[in-house]
Parts: sequence; C-alpha cells; structure tokens
Amino acid sequence: MNATRAQCAMSAGAFALVLALSCTKPDGSKPATAASVPPPTADDRFFAGGIRPEAVAAAKNPFAGDTGAAREGGKLFTAMNCDGCHGGGATGWVGPSLTDGRWRDGGGDGDLFRSIYYGRPKGMPSFGGVLPADGIWQLIAYIRSQPLPKSVPTERW
Repeated sequence: MNATRAQCAMSAGAFALVLALSCTKPDGSKPATAASVPPPTADDRFFAGGIRPEAVAAAKNPFAGDTGAAREGGKLFTAMNCDGCHGGGATGWVGPSLTDGRWRDGGGDGDLFRSIYYGRPKGMPSFGGVLPADGIWQLIAYIRSQPLPKSVPTERW
C-alpha cells in the first residue's frame, strides 16, 4: 500500500511537471485547459473511516430550500467535524469558507456533492463511504442556508 501511495505521489508530481512545462512552450501553443486534464482518480483521495465510496449520486439536491433539511445538515456539519476545518457557520478557518461564493472546484450543488462525497486531494477527506447521499444533500442545504458575508477578507487590500 505504501508503494502505491508513493507511486501515485510520483505520478502526480510528474504530471504537474509536464503540465507546468506545457504552459511555457516557446512555439506559442495554448496551455492545457481544465477540459483537457483528466479528473483525479479515487486513488488520489483519502477516505474518512478508510471506507471507499461508491459511485456519485445525481447532481440535483432534493432538499434545496428545505429549512428542516438545512437544520439537519447543520447538525451533521458539527457531528462530522466539518466546522473543525471550515469554521463555525462554514465561514472558513483551516479549510476555505463555504459561504463567500468562491469555489475552487465549482460551486453548483453537484460540484459540492462531489467534493464531499469523493473529497479533494491534499486536505478534504472523502465522506461518501460514511455518509448517505441524503446526509450530503442536507449538508449542502445547510451550506446554502448560511448568509453571505458582508465583506470577503481577501477582496481588497
């Protein structure tokens, strides 16, 4: 297993080097786009509880706008220790704010579902193996129910 992680790390490093070099081509050709880069594999993730999730569910939140589901999502946000990284009220701490409208990996409900379900490399664990799809959708309802901040700290100098 350690050899597999090392191989993945070396492969990811080699891929990053190739991608960086492709951005500096002297012939003026265009750099790689997000559409041309393959999505990360499940092997690039670490899984909460060590349980690998199954295939992702549909991308439409069945609890959109449901205040009861948002309350349940708030309980899950605390119980699953999401606030340990994303701060109370999802305003950000070690992990990014989930309320400021800035998204690294897409801000649609399906994008959030995939981030929670599969995790993100270098920090966000996959919760798809320990949370049912409805729980993830409730978390998203909770995140969507949070008020937008009046000012985003990094929007001005």
